[in-house]
Amino acid sequence: MIELIRKELSVSAFIRNGPLLAVAILSSAILGGGVYECLVIDPFWPKRPDLIQPVQGGISRGRFWLPFHITFEIVLIFCLIQAWNSPSVRVWLLFALATHAAARIWSGFDFIPKALAFERATAVDQASAKRWTQRSRFRLPIALLTSIFLLRALEAAFPR
Repeated sequence: MIELIRKELSVSAFIRNGPLLAVAILSSAILGGGVYECLVIDPFWPKRPDLIQPVQGGISRGRFWLPFHITFEIVLIFCLIQAWNSPSVRVWLLFALATHAAARIWSGFDFIPKALAFERATAVDQASAKRWTQRSRFRLPIALLTSIFLLRALEAAFPR
């Protein structure tokens, strides 16, 4: 009987914390996309800008980043509202929100405008493109930190 109650409690905890699991998965996907971009795309596009220019048949980075970030941010805010009365979960969600917000603000003022300019440019200065890709790598540790904070929130939501 006790085992059945414990099982029901863990299933209800899992259902209740489904959005938290979803936001952790989304954060991992965002981190994975950043790693992919840094390892596979960024080493080559400064010499071949057509790789990131959709009108030239290149990839559309916005097609990946925009939906993932919007979904992530909506689910993260929902999780914060849902976990507000749970300080042990809330603190990690706030840390995740802070690191993600820092990365998004930095991206919004620096990386995104330059990325869009590179995508539209008919000629790309290789040196500035290379500098952009080198600076872009510094966003990965921030994304990793956001993911770690979300995993800690998950850990707090499922106490032992």
